[in-house]
Amino acid sequence: MEDNLISKKDLLELTGISYGQLYRWKRKDLIPEDWFIRKSTFTGQETFFPKDKILDRIDKIIHLKDNASLDDLADLFSPNLSEMALYAADLKQRNIVSDVSWQLLTAQFGEAEVLTYERLIALYVLEQMLQTGEMNRDEGRILLQVLNDHYKRFDGKSCDLIFIRKMGVATFLLISGGSEVYLEDHAKLVQRIALSSSIEALKTRLSK
Repeated sequence: MEDNLISKKDLLELTGISYGQLYRWKRKDLIPEDWFIRKSTFTGQETFFPKDKILDRIDKIIHLKDNASLDDLADLFSPNLSEMALYAADLKQRNIVSDVSWQLLTAQFGEAEVLTYERLIALYVLEQMLQTGEMNRDEGRILLQVLNDHYKRFDGKSCDLIFIRKMGVATFLLISGGSEVYLEDHAKLVQRIALSSSIEALKTRLSK
């Protein structure tokens, strides 16, 4: 469980939304079920949320809901890209990824005229992590293989990508979204990315 939580009471006061709005957005899949965290307190059971994620999501809903239906927003926030595919030429034309990322992908899996959603998200995450300067190309190849081999196992459910390095050796993990991670001594958590956020960002880029 994440340490940086906000209670439902504080969330409603801070954002100005109503109890009804919060649960309506939950029913419409705008807010993931696993963000509603029940915890025992001295007054009984209370609901908490991962603070940064819920505040960012509510801010986006408030700013987008006047120009998009709740169903469209649910699709935007969904971690599922299963119905999405894109011509490689379009992807390059939109400058969504760099030539370096594209070359790494094609060297590993071959040229493809159409990219499936698995390839799209792998390519986009690769680009994100290379842009930080904390991951080199060899590590990028490992990342691509891990996503290729294991991402489908989550079947549309939220998951996080963990990038760990110990004594110069890189390791990538895929875990259920929001799960706690504890590392052995001398291992460094280089990056942790919520893939649902990456998918949301990719969908936003593709919709422009």
